[in-house]
Amino acid sequence: MSRIAASKSHNQPEHSTPDGVPDAAGSSLWQPASWQRRPVTQQPRYDDPEALAQVLGELRALPPLVTSWEIETLKSQLAEAARGKRFLLQGGDCAEVFEECSSTVIANKLKILLQMSLVLLHGGKRPVIRVGRFAGQYAKPRSSDVETRDGVSLPSYRGDLVNGHAFEAESRRPDPRRLLRGYARAAMTLNFIRSLVDGGFADLYHPEYWDLDFVRCSPRAAELDAIIATISESIRFMETLTGRQASALERVDFFTSHEALHLPYEEAQTRQVPHQTGWYNLAVHLPWIGMRTADPDGAHVEYCRGIKNPVGIKVGPALSREDLLRLLEILNPAREAGRLVLIHRFGARRVEALLPPLIETVRSVGQSVVWCCDPMHGNTETTRRGIKTRKFEHILYEVERSFAIHQAIGTYLGGVHCELTGDNVT
Repeated sequence: MSRIAASKSHNQPEHSTPDGVPDAAGSSLWQPASWQRRPVTQQPRYDDPEALAQVLGELRALPPLVTSWEIETLKSQLAEAARGKRFLLQGGDCAEVFEECSSTVIANKLKILLQMSLVLLHGGKRPVIRVGRFAGQYAKPRSSDVETRDGVSLPSYRGDLVNGHAFEAESRRPDPRRLLRGYARAAMTLNFIRSLVDGGFADLYHPEYWDLDFVRCSPRAAELDAIIATISESIRFMETLTGRQASALERVDFFTSHEALHLPYEEAQTRQVPHQTGWYNLAVHLPWIGMRTADPDGAHVEYCRGIKNPVGIKVGPALSREDLLRLLEILNPAREAGRLVLIHRFGARRVEALLPPLIETVRSVGQSVVWCCDPMHGNTETTRRGIKTRKFEHILYEVERSFAIHQAIGTYLGGVHCELTGDNVT
């Protein structure tokens, strides 16, 4: 059966119904539009509200991109990761662009995720949860609403979901029709991934399908080949021992993630479903809240508190203990296992000082979370030519120290969150 995650047969389609959801205190009803009553940031300014409303109406009528039972499957696997029984691998581009919705680009991202998960499986001896930053990562947060060049000011580029990258007035104008294009690109990406998975692309019997030409030139290529050979030999040994093929290894589950940034887009795809209580964002399995939008009183947190998806929270040096405690209580008042993924990003120079207090804060209130290390964003540097880059040794150090810190405290590092590409880059 074709799937990006665990499949399950249901007789009724997923659709929306009008019921609300009580908040943690049971005093008010949450609705997908409740965020509109809160302070909101990082939203584009559309000059034609009627056109936006029409597009959002179209989005509400379109089929969901994912299903509630896939979301619940991911949540149950994340609950195991919080207990050290699984490991989360979350990776993909910083932001997707429409023009890269192609078979080669998508397949190469899958190859990288599969290769990384194979190494993690071999080293960690735990099942790997594969979550791609794809099929929806089309919006970008910005530090300013306006970009100025040579005395000319235009709206900042907020990702292909909102406007174009070219520094031209028409390109930078937020266009609501792009929301439909984003939905369509996400649907096409998911369809291709499901086809690849169903066709045996992710078959552990044939890891040669995952080869990337430039990886062959890596000094660690032989080490990867040795890992693959070891796993293949282990599979053959188990089949010989049991006398039957390990059919479950022919396919692996994939889930999707993106930053829940553009709230009208997320709201339009938030629905209730038959035989389930509550609301689901059916555009994505695992949405996350970025550092710029993690205000406990803000619109993004208000939106995410009402959906039943697992939710990621990016946490860094600027997050206070008080705000962290409020976020935990708002987003997971029932202390549901698998509900929250805390994605910490401190950088190699600060992780040893800042991660332990964060862990102790969460443990002090009895919250079970998936601890996930983002070693990318805290290690960004700018070269003399103004190019942003990262040093691999800093990335590796932050991951290694995160493992050691969690082990020393008695908790588990449950995952890594990486920006990655299947292209041949430095």
